[in-house]
Amino acid sequence: MTEQAITTRGLSRRFGDLLAVDNVDLDIPRGEIYGFLGPNGSGKTTTIRMLCGLLTPSSGKMSVLGLDIPAAAEALRRRIGYMTQKFSLYDDLSVSENMQFLASIHGLGRQQARQRIDQLLDRYTLTSMRNRRAADMSGGQRQRLALAVATLHSPDLLFLDEPTSAVDPENRRDFWEKLFDLVDEGKTILVSTHYMDEAERCHQLAVLETGSLRKQGAPSALMAELADRVVEIRGGDLRKVKQQALRLPQVQSAAQQGMQLRVLLRADINAPAIDILRGQLDTPSLEFSIARPSLEDVFVACTEGGKER
Repeated sequence: MTEQAITTRGLSRRFGDLLAVDNVDLDIPRGEIYGFLGPNGSGKTTTIRMLCGLLTPSSGKMSVLGLDIPAAAEALRRRIGYMTQKFSLYDDLSVSENMQFLASIHGLGRQQARQRIDQLLDRYTLTSMRNRRAADMSGGQRQRLALAVATLHSPDLLFLDEPTSAVDPENRRDFWEKLFDLVDEGKTILVSTHYMDEAERCHQLAVLETGSLRKQGAPSALMAELADRVVEIRGGDLRKVKQQALRLPQVQSAAQQGMQLRVLLRADINAPAIDILRGQLDTPSLEFSIARPSLEDVFVACTEGGKER
């Protein structure tokens, strides 16, 4: 049986009248990358802060690395790394000065800190920048520095809150390769994102909306649940076809992608999706084909935003 790094039951958090996290149950295995996928305001950051012991839940229970949180929050902090969405290191300090300062905060001895910093500078291609001020670094370089600092004390569990929101695609791809290197070393990673391509890289995934957990599971399994419900339409006047499709009660969403219209049908239909659309969209020039579901389709299927697209 897979050992769990994080387990929650009925986890909730209120801020006055706002229910930011609503009765969330999570089972996050050790040694994997687990993703939170959702838009701003979906509860991703609030949930992460509770799991770190930085926020006290309004209700519910949670266990992180076998510790009851928030009661054992102080013991947990020595075993986790946290990379915030916004760069939170000191702009006026150099790369090495930032790392030396955080090493002292984590209680690393001088010799141990020097060895660990040299190791991380090499791993994250920062050696030539060790004397550069953080303020003078690019977004991708600052991201690598933040990850290096988050792993200085060799934590068992990493929390990464939208870590790639300010970097280009090439740096994002390289960053994710670094995450898989950490998993190979036995680390567990919880990462929040609103990028569909990043979410698809996760071993397991939770889809969040307005504080509620809509779905969780392996990305491939979540997409397989939509088999035969996604149809691509090619032909002329796709903007008009889209409006016609959105008026059909069987259609959950429709969005144009390049030269085709992508239509998601609801789960409760009984007839083949293509037959339904052919019968309702009576235009001889249109071509219909079943498409491979994407994580965007998964997100739309299990949230409330479908018809607005």
